[in-house]
Amino acid sequence: MQVYIDGQFLPQEEAKISVFDHGFLYGDGVFEGIRAYEGRVFKLEEHIERLYESAHHLMLQIPLTREEILENTLEVLRRNELRDAYIRTVVSRGRGDLGLDPKKCSQATVVIIADHISLFPREYYEQGLSIVTATTRQRGADTQEPRIKSLNYLNNILIKMEASQAGAMEAVVLNARGYVVEGSGSNIFIVNKKGELVTPPAYLGILEGITRNVVIELAMEEDLVVREQPFTRHDLYIARECFLTGTAAELIPVVSVDRRQIGNGSPGPQTRLLMQKFQQYARRQGVPVYPQEEK
Repeated sequence: MQVYIDGQFLPQEEAKISVFDHGFLYGDGVFEGIRAYEGRVFKLEEHIERLYESAHHLMLQIPLTREEILENTLEVLRRNELRDAYIRTVVSRGRGDLGLDPKKCSQATVVIIADHISLFPREYYEQGLSIVTATTRQRGADTQEPRIKSLNYLNNILIKMEASQAGAMEAVVLNARGYVVEGSGSNIFIVNKKGELVTPPAYLGILEGITRNVVIELAMEEDLVVREQPFTRHDLYIARECFLTGTAAELIPVVSVDRRQIGNGSPGPQTRLLMQKFQQYARRQGVPVYPQEEK
């Protein structure tokens, strides 16, 4: 596998960063997860824009233009002969010293990796997931801006560990006020008793996912009623349907939460409709990896 790192394409065994890199030492950096489907990179410009917005908030200067990030992303796919892939773009503060001061880091480190990923076995997209509620709460939006997709994912890892220890593949997260906000690395939707599609609003401190926003657009195209409003675990337990969204997960149904069956215990009609719509939409959108195929 070829990896892009600071202007070079290297075999993965040779792609290394310094142990003094502040991304490694302190989680000081930002990243994006991006998908390629059938030779097209889905929402690449939107992901790059969010990467630069996160970096700008952290006063982290990316030493490449947006166009260079885009082209290097495509080149990583080409060099690895990938058409369907998960892409991880990482920008860390770069090499510094053992102190916290970011001014000691002369230039950011940029890494682009492309590989295959499967968060959940394929059968769960048909059968649905059984998930649990994590005791680890969402980090407060008053302490760290949730729209920064930073390298500090310890809270998410603790949530994922809780799910695993409970024998589940994912966990739902509550904020300090007890509202349902997201999963360990995903956004959450329910279909309520009125048949409305509901997802937590951005002001609760969620990471406003790109896949989440696409799903909202697709739902509105189908004339589904979509509401961005807070809801509790009780609302989740009595929902007709539930599903999670994310770049890596795409759309995956949830059929049980804390051993409470959701709806009839199988993926519901709105979930299945949106899964189908998303798959169709994702595969006809995006930046072509191999432009010659577009002719």
